[in-house]
Amino acid sequence: MDLTVNGQTLPLPPDAVEPDMPLLWVLRDVLMLTGTKFGCGVAACGACTVHVDGQAVRSCVTPLSAVQGKPVRTIEALGVPGQPHALQQAWIAHQVPQCGYCQSGMLMAAADLLARNPSPTDADIDAAITNLCRCGTYPRIREAIKGAAAALRGEPHRSDRSNEARA
Repeated sequence: MDLTVNGQTLPLPPDAVEPDMPLLWVLRDVLMLTGTKFGCGVAACGACTVHVDGQAVRSCVTPLSAVQGKPVRTIEALGVPGQPHALQQAWIAHQVPQCGYCQSGMLMAAADLLARNPSPTDADIDAAITNLCRCGTYPRIREAIKGAAAALRGEPHRSDRSNEARA
């Protein structure tokens, strides 16, 4: 059995995986891609969010059999060294992470939102980002998503804290 993750087709050892094994455990324990986190195990918190075939999914409840033949993208492929994704840049500019545990799933959910909606409102963000953040940085998350959306559109974001600091 092979799995396409972050643009690479990787063979999975048959003695290490079962068709009903959650994708999360394949990523973390078999492929050693530990950026995707285990949070709740019941798809409620979103810490395990990855993209499958271009859509955000909760990998803790997604069986390996459901992703056969579909590309999987994890947080490890959101940006590249030296050139972080606009969301990663906005996360830093808006000081979003506190403990950081939920952030990889949050970023992947936000990337899915921006792929579908390049100009999200607060209501759009609240509806799409159902991930839980125990630190409660939701206002910063909203501003970071709007800032990244503006950056991806090639526009300035007026509430960008890094711009305020320069003024």
